[in-house]
Amino acid sequence: MTTNLSRVTEVVKAGLCALLLCVISAQATAHQQKAAITTVLFNPRTENIEVMHRFNLHDAEHAVKMLFKKTADILDDQSTQAEFAAYVSERFSLLNAAGDSLGLSLIGFETEGKYFWVYQETDQPPSLEGLKVRHDALRDIWPSQVNTLNVEGKGNLKTLTFTDNVALLEVHF
Repeated sequence: MTTNLSRVTEVVKAGLCALLLCVISAQATAHQQKAAITTVLFNPRTENIEVMHRFNLHDAEHAVKMLFKKTADILDDQSTQAEFAAYVSERFSLLNAAGDSLGLSLIGFETEGKYFWVYQETDQPPSLEGLKVRHDALRDIWPSQVNTLNVEGKGNLKTLTFTDNVALLEVHF
């Protein structure tokens, strides 16, 4: 009788440990998405190219602690927010078909709900046959980071996806 009871106890303990590991694993993956969405909008009203980067705030929280210092606080510290926005700007660029930089300016940043936004813009060149795009934000700390980019306002929506070792992608109009 004692042997059966100890076997049942071991099975229950093993089951509880497995369940606990599953719960912890699910919570960890549920919070960190390691994915960002960027929109490149050709705005006919302003004649600018507007860039809007959207990062999951939870990812940005972890990233600033790895990139800057362990006490970095993207939620409440505007200097950390500005530093993260500058980091994103340095790792994102638009080039014309010839490979010349379009010279984006950092316009601002904000937290909104569960997202951190970074805004950039540049003048639209008079003629533009396509873009070459580099989007390395967070990919230097997380190789699994996926940065998706949508180009709007130049014909049909075009989507580029930066994964693995992809450094430069092109879109043609």
